[in-house]
Amino acid sequence: MVEGMLSPRVRSAAFIAVCMALVLVVTAGAATPKAASSKAAVVWLCRPGVSPDPCTPSLDALVVTSSGARSVQTAAADAASPVDCFYVYPTVSTESGANADLTVQPAEIAAASAQAGPFSQACRVWAPMYRQRTKSSLAKGLGADPRADAVAFQSVQRAFLDYLAHDNNGRPIVFLGHSQGAAMLIRLLRADVDRVPSTRRLLVAAIILGGNVQAPEGKDVGGTFANIPACTSNTQTGCVIAYSTFPDTPPANSLFGLPGQGVSLQSGQTSAAGQQVLCVNPASLSGGSAALVSWFRSPGRTLPWRIYPDLYQAQCRTQGEADWLQITTTKSSGDTRPVVSETLGPRWGYHLDDVNLATGNLVADVEAEEAAFGAARSAR
Repeated sequence: MVEGMLSPRVRSAAFIAVCMALVLVVTAGAATPKAASSKAAVVWLCRPGVSPDPCTPSLDALVVTSSGARSVQTAAADAASPVDCFYVYPTVSTESGANADLTVQPAEIAAASAQAGPFSQACRVWAPMYRQRTKSSLAKGLGADPRADAVAFQSVQRAFLDYLAHDNNGRPIVFLGHSQGAAMLIRLLRADVDRVPSTRRLLVAAIILGGNVQAPEGKDVGGTFANIPACTSNTQTGCVIAYSTFPDTPPANSLFGLPGQGVSLQSGQTSAAGQQVLCVNPASLSGGSAALVSWFRSPGRTLPWRIYPDLYQAQCRTQGEADWLQITTTKSSGDTRPVVSETLGPRWGYHLDDVNLATGNLVADVEAEEAAFGAARSAR
């Protein structure tokens, strides 16, 4: 793992334990419990105009190249962006109950800053607190608590519908989520975007990482989503970027990259026959191998980010039933930059770093898709 928030130098044992529960989350299809309060207030972790806002951290970064050359890159949140990002964070709660409460705590702040923060250059970020399934709940096993699953999703859905009714005002939307956050977005998109033309017209792109979006073999749509295809160019809009990262072929018991098992179960995708897991290379949406621009948090430093261009190559790979984004280190003998590892084991691959390995590429994708969306809207 690299230095920063996601580095083993700063990640506590407790945080690793929480991350090990990331994928054992929501089972879709569970009935929404009528007893859950539909009048509960929406609590925002991030939203435009509030301070402090974890999703608009300082974006000043030290850029380190393979030769060791260093330079400073400055960037800032774009408060005037015409586009909104709706971000759902991964599992971070160590609360004792089945579902987390809506109290903003350091874990949610850290996740939002590390994952969603860089996207504030391209969009105004909205991130709801939600009653995610906690580590203790997930320890019972996938599907062991349908009510907790439903409560978690209901809180995300309530926040999104509240945002749509009171704050969106027809603005284009980028969805962003990782792990449990990706599972939540899959359910949300299926329920409230994919088959709702008026809302789907607002979709710039959905970035769903570590969540197993499925499609029929040889196709880019028709499995998880009926109308939201895989992105194949940065001028395409209304599409999804989805992948899970590994250094090599995922094992047969992998939690990611295999249809109908592992993390696919989060979203009720139990069907595997004729299905594949989508892989979209964020560094080259049309396919092939390309270099990543990685961003990692560097807490306690004057420059809070480290950017490592060209430290990794990425390419979507298929073998047997597995589809994954293969990450290859291009580090030479004189390159002293730190590299990621499979901290949680081969079943997980580089799951903890799915977002940060390709942050620079993903932000560039969003900016290009926003431009294409704006041009198409203006031409109507």
